[in-house]
Amino acid sequence: MDFRFWVLGFCFWVCFFFSCSGSVNSKGEEGDGFLSGMVLIDGKSAIGGIDEDFVCATLDWWPLEKCDYGTCSWGQASLLNLDLGSNILLNAIKEFNPLKLRLGGTLQDKLIYDTEDHKQPCISFKRNTKELFGFTQGCLPLDRWDKLNDFFKKGGAKIIFGLNALNGRKFASDGSAVGAWNYTNAESFIRYTVKKNYTIHGWEFGNELCGSGVGTRISAEQYASDTIVFQKMVQSIYNGVQTKPLTIAPGGFFDENWFKEFVDKTTPTLDAVTHHIYNLGAGVDNHLVERILNPSYLNGMVDTFYKLHEVLRNSQSSAKAWVGEAGGAYSSGHNLVSNAFVSSFWYLDQLGMAATFDTKTYCRQTLIGGNYGLLNTTTFEPNPDYYSALLWHRLMGRNVLSTSFNGTKKIRAYAHCSKQSKGITLLLLNLDGNTTVHAKFAFNRTSGLHYKHRSYKNKQKVVRTSRPYGREGEAFREEYHITAKDGNLHSQTVLLNGKILSVNSSGNIPSLQPKQVNSSEPIMVAPFSIVFVHIPNIVLPACGNVWN
Repeated sequence: MDFRFWVLGFCFWVCFFFSCSGSVNSKGEEGDGFLSGMVLIDGKSAIGGIDEDFVCATLDWWPLEKCDYGTCSWGQASLLNLDLGSNILLNAIKEFNPLKLRLGGTLQDKLIYDTEDHKQPCISFKRNTKELFGFTQGCLPLDRWDKLNDFFKKGGAKIIFGLNALNGRKFASDGSAVGAWNYTNAESFIRYTVKKNYTIHGWEFGNELCGSGVGTRISAEQYASDTIVFQKMVQSIYNGVQTKPLTIAPGGFFDENWFKEFVDKTTPTLDAVTHHIYNLGAGVDNHLVERILNPSYLNGMVDTFYKLHEVLRNSQSSAKAWVGEAGGAYSSGHNLVSNAFVSSFWYLDQLGMAATFDTKTYCRQTLIGGNYGLLNTTTFEPNPDYYSALLWHRLMGRNVLSTSFNGTKKIRAYAHCSKQSKGITLLLLNLDGNTTVHAKFAFNRTSGLHYKHRSYKNKQKVVRTSRPYGREGEAFREEYHITAKDGNLHSQTVLLNGKILSVNSSGNIPSLQPKQVNSSEPIMVAPFSIVFVHIPNIVLPACGNVWN
């Protein structure tokens, strides 16, 4: 359905609902710090679908010398020197079971693989401000690649590897990269990977070379031509191999005209079209928190998601949209912002928004490294966004439900059919630091709760669900309330239902336990808090195909 017509239809039923049932008290009592509102969910059909392993994170090549605005925040987080013996790191990956990991970033397009065709010494990246991206060419030793794959296998990770798309090209006077891609080194590297029986979930071609590019750029026509070569090469190498990898491109910032030309001219069997997001501004900017807490600013990304969705929908391509890299604030993020509690408002809102536009995978920059890592660069301990990502991964299922909130613009609301269980899961983000919101929920053209088999006019079956009960038989739901320690938005310590989350002495990730709440009670969303709500006793037509 055309998105514009869907919006008009959704607005119509919302207006119809309130004209019939009365308006919601959206103001509350003067000065009491409380407000009532309504979560509105259209349960007839899903508006989008995400991968089972929608949550993804990146690992980068940046060395210790990578600095931004005088701050060097990468430490030993490079794929070339990351401590693969860390229990916390391994356990953090294992908890997702599985976690998609995208290996790449700016320096991937200056990375050479130390295969038999590479006749020069294998030297790491060195700082040189006169070179493209500020570093010399670097090299990946095969023994390091072996160790990385052993580690990823232990963690159960699904690997997307970003290939060097600049190899063999020359640079024109306008700074663009011209000429065809030299795939010889990439081909020998992929052949080595297959020979070693390493499982790669996907090969991605290039990083931030589309549109106006970052540092340099490639025309859409040339990129499409090279992508066809890239895909044919991968298909040839994997001929006869049971597990086939995805082919993915172009891994850069969305430019509508460039992406349309690229998609139209490349192979229609490309698996995923990736774009990057750093919509908050530079890491050095002092207004990042204001933007994160501004609903209008957050809504600014709707246009990008919608336009890419339309480019793909109107093309002959079967490719799906992915966010291949997103860190909020570019140039390594901002300490105590993009690695602190406040970042989760932006991050979870991005996950929710991307999902509504049928984005299949969303890769966070980074798992570790810079000031936007899910893990602390030095200690490897989880930052708040790690727990936000893990709860999303465990609770939010593949089917996305049309959701809105009536009562205040400061509540961001998303809903999915639940993951690995019946019912639905709501995500509520309270961007208001002074108001507790009492949220109820309503459904369009469904009675909301169904306990017996019955048919709708569209013949969709709704199945009986099991319900958790209290001592006297009341139906209960599960709630996960996430808050910052001492209410400090810049805190790197997060509380779940009032209890601090931290790894133990063995490096184990803490269990994430919900609290049970009577389903008849409104959802209490505290100021500056995040709430996941699993409601197992609600069965919707949109979710029936998951559990019938």
